[in-house]
This record gives sequence, structure tokens and C-alpha cells, in this order.
Amino acid sequence: MPKRYWLMKTEPETFSIDDLERLGREPWTGVRSHFAKFHMRAMTVGDGVLFYHSSCDPPGVAGLATVSKTGVVDETQFDPDSQYFDPKSKREAPTWDCVEVELVEKLPRFVALPEIRADSLLADMMLLKRGMRLSVQPVTDAEYARIVQLSREPAPPPPPPRKPKAKAKAKAKAKAKANARPKRRASAKAVPRARQAARRRART
Repeated sequence: MPKRYWLMKTEPETFSIDDLERLGREPWTGVRSHFAKFHMRAMTVGDGVLFYHSSCDPPGVAGLATVSKTGVVDETQFDPDSQYFDPKSKREAPTWDCVEVELVEKLPRFVALPEIRADSLLADMMLLKRGMRLSVQPVTDAEYARIVQLSREPAPPPPPPRKPKAKAKAKAKAKAKANARPKRRASAKAVPRARQAARRRART
């Protein structure tokens, strides 16, 4: 079977590329999406992995890993103290299984999501699809190779600061102009009329 490639998301506060570098290999536990689980079941030993940091600013690819073992039982489903505990799952018929991943390398440079989004060669990545939140996703060999290539190139210059929109700028200008206008004084004709009305009320 030909080698396949995947993108696997993890929150760096929970498990980062530095943790994998320290441990060498680790089961990819905690996945509670059946779609993501089915992707892991489609993996084979030797498949390539883009190790993606999510829920951080900015998110992006931090390293490379390889699938070192498949069909691993996710032990967190049986741990009542784990946030991934599943009381419905039974030891004799576990609901959740995963793969073990092994570090290949920590990338020379973090490839952030905005850079991925701006690259025309990566426009079709599943990662960039609207509403796509799967923590395990397939990637093509070309997409994998492009991410690796970007990590070995100098970082792109930071984007220029956004200019205020014309409508918002005009609205702010009009508001400032309105606040600067002096308040109207009562006209000379209005004052006597008010007095005349008060006199009429006093007479009746």
C-alpha cells in the first residue's frame, strides 16, 4: 500500500511538538470524533503526519511525525479522571482506538495558518475548507511536501497593518464634524412668542 499523509491537530498546552520530541513516540489519544477515528483506522505504519498546533495564536504546523503503530486502544476512555472518559465504552469492546505516532523532526520554522492560507499551492487543503474542524485530516503528498518546503524557506514578511475602511472613516469624520458644530441659540422671534404665550396663560 502506498504511503499516505495526514494532518493531526493537538493543543500545544496539552501535548506539543516539544512533548513528542521529549518522549519520542506517543499514542494519539483523546479523539472523540467518529470521522477522525475512521481516518486513523485508515492509516498504516509509515504514513507521514503533519503535527499541527491548534487553539493557539497563530495555529500551524510545528513538526513531522510518522505512524508507528495502528489499532491502539485509547486508555483515556476508561479513566474517570480524564476529560476523555466515556462511561459507555467497555474494556471488552472499546469504542475508541487510535494510532501511535513517532517524531520525525521539529520543523526548522513554524508554518502558520495565515501562511498556508496565502499559498496558492495549498488552496485545496481540507484544513482550509469552511467549517472543517476535524482533528485528523488527510493531506496529499504534494501538500505535505509543500509544507515541508515552506518550513525550510525564510519566513514571509508580516502583513501590512489594515487600513480603515472608507465608509467607517467617512462616518467617523461626519460624527466629529457634528460634535464640533455650535449649538443653535433660540431665535429673537422665538423668545417674545414664548413670553406672549406665558402672559396669555397668566390672564386666563
